[in-house]
Amino acid sequence: MQARQYSLVADIGGTNARFALVDDSKPGLIEKRSLRVADYPSIVYAVQAYLEQVGPINPYQAVMSVAAPVTGDLLNMTNHTWNFSIHETRETLALRHLKVINDYTALALALPLLTENQLRMIGPGAGQAGRPVAVLGPGTGLGVSGAFPVGNRWVPLEGEGGHVSYGPLDAREQEIIEVLREKMEHVSAESLVSGPGLSAIYAALDRLDGGSAQKLSPGEVTDLALDDDSAMANEALSVFCGILGSVAGNLALTLGATGGVYIGGGIVPKVLDFFSASAFRERFEQHGRMRLYLRNIPTYVITASYPALRGAAVALNAAYANVGVSSYDAAGSD
Repeated sequence: MQARQYSLVADIGGTNARFALVDDSKPGLIEKRSLRVADYPSIVYAVQAYLEQVGPINPYQAVMSVAAPVTGDLLNMTNHTWNFSIHETRETLALRHLKVINDYTALALALPLLTENQLRMIGPGAGQAGRPVAVLGPGTGLGVSGAFPVGNRWVPLEGEGGHVSYGPLDAREQEIIEVLREKMEHVSAESLVSGPGLSAIYAALDRLDGGSAQKLSPGEVTDLALDDDSAMANEALSVFCGILGSVAGNLALTLGATGGVYIGGGIVPKVLDFFSASAFRERFEQHGRMRLYLRNIPTYVITASYPALRGAAVALNAAYANVGVSSYDAAGSD
């Protein structure tokens, strides 16, 4: 009897490294685990720690989604200190094939797999079947991607849309951005709608209201806002949700994402009721003459666990050989 073969899939962010295995003889993910990135000096140590927990299993190939631009063999994590070579990592882990893709490329590949009970709809709209979809999400950074239907598969975007410039829509946002510009050359969308961005908005509001620009963690800001213990925290989270709505609307217009816009990341699902009642949807539609166009596009929050791992598993398919960057051993190079 032929021995079972396993593939490793991973989703590496700035805070957490999530892993699972795929049994080649059956669909689905097994042995899903999450490790803290800060607990390991490199991606190799994190993978080895995971395999020790679930072993004895030696996967023969892997797809890793990472929060970083994936343009060549050498990768630098955008919001963490890990740097690594795809080729050297494959050799060290004794893999026949290692593919690395952007984390939101993986999430885009997962979108067609999500069911209604893994999503929460925010506002009106009805997605058009067979049309482009978009995804973005604030976490340690701001991930952005989308997918286009081509034949019987979805082709994901591979980009860094979280770093686009952002223009304020009202005087309060302008004041916040002016404060941030004192310390940063470029106030991008990620500078505002991410975990660090939420902290920066709170500190800027404190400064504008005569305080010392107190810096709280994103979790502290959301806790205060949800407990209704701080008007400033409430305003910070409200500004955050509104800006995310504007960025999401921009993305929908750019991609023609009439199939729907999806919100991922680690922050929004934790404040779902607040987010639903926020200005997000209003700001999503607030694009002048394109308001009606955007009103017809549905927006969803992804509530599923480990969705990017599912997308990484999709990328194991040979149909996605041109997505990301791969390294093969000599036997697998053909």
